[in-house]
Amino acid sequence: MAPEMENLMTLSNPLATVEQLSSSSSGLDGIPLSLESSIRYAGLQITQAAGILLRLPQEIIAQAMVIFTRFYLGPEGGSFRTNGAKVGLPLRMSFHCFPQLMCAQDISAASIYIAAKLSADARTTRSVCNVYAYLMSGPTRKMFPNAPEHNPESYFLSEGYYHSARALLVQTETIVLRTLSFDTKVVVPHHIALTYLQTLGVLPPVPSPQSRALASRTLAYLNLALFSPQLVYVTHQPTTLAVAAVYLAAREVGVKLPSNEWWEVFDVEREELGFLVVALRSCEGWVKAEKARWHERSCPLTADEVELELKGLHAEV
Repeated sequence: MAPEMENLMTLSNPLATVEQLSSSSSGLDGIPLSLESSIRYAGLQITQAAGILLRLPQEIIAQAMVIFTRFYLGPEGGSFRTNGAKVGLPLRMSFHCFPQLMCAQDISAASIYIAAKLSADARTTRSVCNVYAYLMSGPTRKMFPNAPEHNPESYFLSEGYYHSARALLVQTETIVLRTLSFDTKVVVPHHIALTYLQTLGVLPPVPSPQSRALASRTLAYLNLALFSPQLVYVTHQPTTLAVAAVYLAAREVGVKLPSNEWWEVFDVEREELGFLVVALRSCEGWVKAEKARWHERSCPLTADEVELELKGLHAEV
């Protein structure tokens, strides 16, 4: 293989197929698209929060969020209604100490564990279990509404519960890896975007306040895009995402980029750039709408909670 092709492959990700985007296991199980998007958003929020509490670099957190998203893609992936891939799963102990099937937070924990294990910042199973026990406890389970009074007993993991949670984490890791066919490669666009800014001459070695603001806003768009309902991280290559973030950030901060079609230098077509610009700009409004939708109650994450939500939706019809 030519060196140029090898370099391109190191900056590319496996993308979702048309079949995976047009049909999901959750949809086949009767979950409406809007509810599926809400549960995915809540699971991604938990993944991000866990990564911060585990003090992981943003690159690893982003990789874990992409792995979580990939797991629920297509009819062969996981379902938010059965909370696992299409395999027979016995009753297990969940991270918040209730016996039930694997839940979205369990897939989230496995995604964080896998992403960290593949890096130089691996985390122990005890650390991951403790963080998720805390996140799914009373004070933090309702991530959108006002949290109830803090009670340490709600997230304490006894030795027995820890061993159950550890066994679930390891078993869930296996399920996630099998569902992804052990393809865990995730290239994030953050460092690529900063390289593009330097290439365009708008991020000098000694950054000015404006160039700092440009870089910060570029990274902010890339982080926000991880929650995109259009799933842009599994439909577009990281190089394309980086170009779109640079384009939007430059317009917002007021930095003048080359007047010609500079994105073509990075092998991005105008139509693809236009789609991503619209998708990234709409993310903030969509996130605000999701927060408003679930302001008074928690988004369902377990199988029982999803069933109750579906019954409520059917009753309204």
